[in-house]
Amino acid sequence: MVLDTSQTGLAIHETAIPGLFEIDLEVHGDNRGWFKENYQQEKMEALGLPHFETVQNNISFNSETGIIRGLHAEPWEKFISVANGSVFGAWVDLRKGKTFGKVVTLKIDPSKAVFVSRGIANGYQTLEPNVTYTYLVNEHWQPGVKYLAVNVFDPILAINWPIAAKNAIISEKDNTNPLLKEITPLED
Repeated sequence: MVLDTSQTGLAIHETAIPGLFEIDLEVHGDNRGWFKENYQQEKMEALGLPHFETVQNNISFNSETGIIRGLHAEPWEKFISVANGSVFGAWVDLRKGKTFGKVVTLKIDPSKAVFVSRGIANGYQTLEPNVTYTYLVNEHWQPGVKYLAVNVFDPILAINWPIAAKNAIISEKDNTNPLLKEITPLED
């Protein structure tokens, strides 16, 4: 993978879903590879990212192209990035309000990160083999945690996954998540 190292600076952009932020990261590269400051609380909060105290870092390694994970709205906030490779990310607002069911998609590579507020379902599809997806969270994972999930192939959401369903790799659990019309929106 050739990484564009021409980033000129850190930038934070709120998306069409309130509380979902796209972050442009500075990537510094040379003949040895690259380096990035993946998360820097003081700088990012100064640019408008909500205050976020991390308590856990999770990493998901995905060996094949076309793997889909999600769409899950766990009861914590996430700061998502990839350590290597690229993914097509998808987010759906599952909170009660005028943006319930709103979808945002974008490609994430090492020069891009995403901040996801509680109540926004998060999912992704790998665009190449051997992708390392990493996310910081502000609550500890515990067995039995209940959260909302929505079906990645829900026709109402109409997410245009780059790799079609017939060629995607998805868990049985994620494949049987409910449709949006079956979900009761999350209250604040």
